[in-house]
Amino acid sequence: MIRGRPAGTRPLKKDRFVRINSSGTEVDWSLVEHARQLAGLKGYVTNLPESTMDGLAVVAAYHDLWQVEHSFRMAKSDLRARPIFHRERDAIEAHLTVVFAALAVSRHHLQDAAGVTIKKLVKALRPLRTVRVDVGGHPITAAPQITSKARAILDQLPAITAPGH
Repeated sequence: MIRGRPAGTRPLKKDRFVRINSSGTEVDWSLVEHARQLAGLKGYVTNLPESTMDGLAVVAAYHDLWQVEHSFRMAKSDLRARPIFHRERDAIEAHLTVVFAALAVSRHHLQDAAGVTIKKLVKALRPLRTVRVDVGGHPITAAPQITSKARAILDQLPAITAPGH
């Protein structure tokens, strides 16, 4: 058994240039030749007018998609995100707006500023929680122990100057 299949068998989709007919299997040479002619060619389709984005910009944007895909893979696992299912267009667009804003903040303001991945940020900073407990009407605040790794990351982050932060 190889990956759940009997030895010596492969899925048909792997046999891209093989034609199966009643007399057996044979190489589809016309398909091989067609693939040779297209080798090295790649097309990009967009609904943007050329005045908005020319061909080179479309290709460049496509080549940057790996960063978005990487960010979402990273964000879902490292931030323990769960899927959220919306049915109304407004809710879907609002959710995507929040997700992209969070992604932009995490990538630009956190990851790039600190020089470490979101995974490392979360691992180092997640334990840093201040606890406030009222004992007999007296508030007691327990501050977290900041590790050297957490301190190094925190020192790299830009200061937040917004009121209340």
